[in-house]
Amino acid sequence: MKLKILLFSLAIMGSCAQAQEYFPKNDGVKSENNNYTVFENAKIHVDANTIIENGMFAVRNGKITAVGKKINIPKNAIKINLDGKDVYPSFIDIYSDYGIAKPKKAEGGGQPQYDASREGYYWNDHIRPETNAVEYFSYDKEAAEKLQKNGFGVVNTHMADGIIRGAGMLVALNPEGTTGDRILSDRSAEYLSFDKSVQSRQSYPTSIMGAMALLRQTYLDAAWYTQGKSKNKDLALEALNRNKSLTKIFKTDNLLDELRADKIGDEFGFQYIIYGNGNEFERLEEIKKTNATYIVPLNFPDAYDVENPFMANYVSLQDMKRWNQAPSNLAMMQKNGIPFVITTNDIKDEKKFKENLLKAIEYGLEKRTALNALTTIPAKLIGQENKLGVLKEGAWANFLITSGDYFDKETVLYENWVQGNRTAFTPMDTPSLAGNYTLKLDGNTYDLKFSGEPNEPKVDVKVGETKVKSKLTYSDSWMNLMLESPDSTKSEYIRLVARVNSKSDNLQGSATLNNGTETSFYAMRSDDVSASEEKKEKEKEKDVLQDVMPVSYPNMAYGFETLPTSENILFKNATVWTNTSKGIMENTDVLIKDGKIAAVGKDLNAGKAKVVDATGKHLTSGIIDEHSHIAASAINEAGQNSTAEVTMEDVIDPSDINIYRNLAGGVTTVQLLHGSANPIGGRSAILKLKWGAAPNEMIFKEAPKFIKFALGENVKQANWGSTTRFPQTRMGTEQVYMDYFSRARNYEAAKKEDKNFRKDLEMETLVEILTGNRFVSSHSYIQSEINMLMTVAEKFDFRINTFTHILEGYKVADKMKEHGVGASTFSDWWAYKYEVKDAIPYNAAILHDAGVTVAINSDDPEMSRRLNQEAAKSVKYGGVSEEEAWKFVTLNPAKLLHIDNLVGSVESGKNADVVLWSGNPLSIYSKAEKTFIDGTVYFDLERDEKLRQEITKEKSILTTQMLAAKNGGAKTKPVVKKENQTMGCDTIEIH
Repeated sequence: MKLKILLFSLAIMGSCAQAQEYFPKNDGVKSENNNYTVFENAKIHVDANTIIENGMFAVRNGKITAVGKKINIPKNAIKINLDGKDVYPSFIDIYSDYGIAKPKKAEGGGQPQYDASREGYYWNDHIRPETNAVEYFSYDKEAAEKLQKNGFGVVNTHMADGIIRGAGMLVALNPEGTTGDRILSDRSAEYLSFDKSVQSRQSYPTSIMGAMALLRQTYLDAAWYTQGKSKNKDLALEALNRNKSLTKIFKTDNLLDELRADKIGDEFGFQYIIYGNGNEFERLEEIKKTNATYIVPLNFPDAYDVENPFMANYVSLQDMKRWNQAPSNLAMMQKNGIPFVITTNDIKDEKKFKENLLKAIEYGLEKRTALNALTTIPAKLIGQENKLGVLKEGAWANFLITSGDYFDKETVLYENWVQGNRTAFTPMDTPSLAGNYTLKLDGNTYDLKFSGEPNEPKVDVKVGETKVKSKLTYSDSWMNLMLESPDSTKSEYIRLVARVNSKSDNLQGSATLNNGTETSFYAMRSDDVSASEEKKEKEKEKDVLQDVMPVSYPNMAYGFETLPTSENILFKNATVWTNTSKGIMENTDVLIKDGKIAAVGKDLNAGKAKVVDATGKHLTSGIIDEHSHIAASAINEAGQNSTAEVTMEDVIDPSDINIYRNLAGGVTTVQLLHGSANPIGGRSAILKLKWGAAPNEMIFKEAPKFIKFALGENVKQANWGSTTRFPQTRMGTEQVYMDYFSRARNYEAAKKEDKNFRKDLEMETLVEILTGNRFVSSHSYIQSEINMLMTVAEKFDFRINTFTHILEGYKVADKMKEHGVGASTFSDWWAYKYEVKDAIPYNAAILHDAGVTVAINSDDPEMSRRLNQEAAKSVKYGGVSEEEAWKFVTLNPAKLLHIDNLVGSVESGKNADVVLWSGNPLSIYSKAEKTFIDGTVYFDLERDEKLRQEITKEKSILTTQMLAAKNGGAKTKPVVKKENQTMGCDTIEIH
C-alpha cells in the first residue's frame, strides 16, 4: 500500500512541471493558483468500460494528476466530498459551428455568375480549404452554457460554408479561461460538404453531381499542383495540400449523400467521417460497407397531427415509418457494428438532446455504447484519446458530476468542469422536494405533488378533486408556497414557508393564513407502494415504446420485406414475342435458370424449376426506355455550357416510386439521361430497375458509356431569361462543339507527350467520344441543327449514336441513315413548344421505313409506364406491323444502347429480363402480371394487390401510434401535402 501511495505521489509531483508563463501583467500582482483539488468518495466512470467505486481523483492546473481507489492527498489540497455522486468524462461534439459567426451572404441577383470572384485562389469559389476557423472564433458564453448543460466540455467547430470548408478547431468550453487556454487544436480536422458557399453567387455547381465532379477535379488538381507546373499561384490548392493529413469530416444531408460522400473518399483514398441524418437504418448493409464512422444527430422527427382523417391521407407511409423507426437508428447501428458518435447539431431545442438520447436508449441503445459515442470514440477520431473523453492521469480535467447514472431520466447534472473550471447548474446539497405530501391546514386537506429537478421543482395541489392554484419558489433550501382558496368564489391565500431538510421525509414550517394569523404546518410525505406504482404506470403511459415497424427495401410503400432473389421458372404454353427470326411463337415454353433465358421451345422439362401456367398469356422481353429521367436525385448540371465531367451514376435514387410504377408497366431497363441545360451535358447511367436494390446495384454493368448532348431552345436558354452564358444562339451552339472538340484533340495530343499532364475530367470524357469509347445521345428537334451536329461529328471523325426526340427526323431520314445514327422519338407529341411545331405522329414510321433504327421513348415518368401503348400508336400512324412496333420499345432501344447482345429479345443465353402479360402487350387492356430482371421478380400483380391492403393496415397502425403520442403530450407537426417534383429535360435543381 505504501508503495502505491509513493507511486501516486511521484505521479502528482511529476505533473507539477508546468509550461512557463510569458505574458506580462500590468493590472496588479501576478499570482498563480497551483493548488490541488481532490474529489473523494465518487463513483468514477473512468471510461465506458471502467468504473471505480468510492474512488478519488486530483486536479491541478486544469489537468487530472491522479485517479484511483486511493491516492495521496497533497498538503493544503481542497477536498470535495462526492459521496453518492457519479463522475463522468465530459462529452465531445466533433461537429459544430460553435463560436463561428455566420458568413455574410453574397449580394447581387439577376443574371447568374459563372466565373470566380476571387483572385489567387481556385477557379471555383465554393472550394475554400484556406479557411481556418480559428481566425473567426469568438467565445460565446450563452451557447457554451447550453452545451455544458447537456454534458459537453469540448467541441470541434468550423466555418460551415462551402464544399471544401477548410480547417476546424478544437475548443474547450472553459468559462474562465482565455481563447488561448481554450484552443486545444487550431487545425483539428478538415470539413467538407456538397453545399455551396453563401459567400459567392458562382453558379457551378447547381447539382449534387456537379459538386461531386468538382471535388474529384479539385483533388486531381491539388495532386498536380504539387509538381510545380501551374502557371499561377493557387492559395486554395496549397491549403488543401497542407490539410491532406487532417481528419476529414464530411457533412451530408440525406442517406444517399452519405453513400455518395464515401464514394468520393474511396476514389481518392480518404476515409471520411460522415455526418449522417438519422436514417442510416434504412440501408445498414451499404452503410456498413463504407467502413466510415458516422456522426449522428438526435433530431427525431415529430409525429404528424393526424386527427383530421382527410389531412392524414396526405402523409406518406415513408414519413410515418421514419417517425416510428428513427429512435431505434442508433440501436440498429450498434447491432450491426457500425461505429458512430453523437452530436447536438441540428437540434434547435437543446433540452431535446438528453430527452432523445434517453429515448434512443429505451429503443435498445446500450448505455455503454452511448457513453463511448460521446467520449472515447470522438476523442480518438480527433487524435485526443489520452487527453479527452477519459478520466486518467494527464487528461484534461473535463468531467461531469451527477446525482447518479447519467442515462437515467431522474438523474441531475450538478456540475460540468472544463479544464479544471467549474460550471454549476444545481447545488449538490439542494434537497429534492419531489414526492407526494398530505397537508392538513385551516380545515382543508391538501394533496401536494412535487416534481421536477431539485433546483426547479413544480407542484400540483388539490383538495379532493378540486385543483388549487399555487405559486412555488425554491432557493437555498427554502420553500415558499402560496395557495389560493379552494373556493373559487373567494380571493383568499395561504402562504407557507419551510426550510427543506434532506434528512427528513416531511415538510414543516410556518403558515400565514388569509386573516393574517401565523401558525405552524406539517406536511407528511404520503408516497407508498401503490402511489409509486401509479407513478410508474403514468410514466409508462406517457412514454410508451411504440412497436417499431420493420424496415423494407426501399423503406416506403411497396417495398420488399427482404430483397428478392432469382428463381428458376418454366413458363408453359405462352405466346412468346421473341423479337428474333422466329417471330411470335404460340403455345411455347420458356425456361429461366440462374438469371438467364436457358431455353425457348415446346414441351420443355421443368426439372426443379417452378412452373407457371402461361396459357392465354403473352411473354416478352422487358421494355427499354432509351430516354428517362426517373430514379434520379438531379437531372441538370446547369452551371457551365459543358458538363461532361458529371455523371448520372452519382445521383441514382433507388427509392423513386416511379421505378415501381415502371416495373408495373413492364419496363426493365432505362437510360438515365442528363438534362438539356447545356450543349454538352453529363454522362448517362444505364439502369436495370431493381426495386429495393442499392444505387450501385442498379447500374447495368455490361452497358457501354454514353453522354447527353442537346440542341435547341434549352441550351441557348431561350426560356430561362439568362443572357450572360454562351451560347445564346443556335449558331453559338455549333461553336461550342467546335471549340470543345478542338480542345479535346489538343488535350489528347499533349497528354501523350507528358505523363504528368494535368488530368481534366471534362476533356477525358470528350476524348472518349473522339476515340469511340463513349456514345452520344443528343436531344434534338429541328432539321438544321440535326444536320449541323452530324457535320461537326464527321469533321472530328466520330458519329452521333442517337438523336432523341428528333421530331423533325422525318425531314432528314436519308441523311441520318447515311450518317448511321439512330432515332429515339415520341409517338405523337407535337406543338408543345415552338421548335416542335412541325412534329408529326408519322415520324417513327417514316424513319423506320428509311432504314433508321427507331425507338419510342418517354422522357416522362407517367408515359414511361405505358410505353407498350406508345409503341402501339405506330401501328395506327404509319401502318407498322405489331411485331416491328413492339421492337420500338424492346429490341431497337437495346440496339441503340449497344446491349442487344444481352437484352431486348427472348432467346437462349440472354438476361432473363422478361414480362408476362395478361394479353397482347400492345393492347390498352393488357397488364404486366409479372416483371423479371435477371430472373428475379420485381413486380407481381397479385403481390401488388396484397401490398395495397398491407399499406392501408400499416398506415392505420401508425396513425393510431401518432394519435396516442399526441394524447400523451408529444409535440406534433401539421400535415402538409407534398408535391413530388417531376423530373424532365429542363429540370434545374437549386443546390
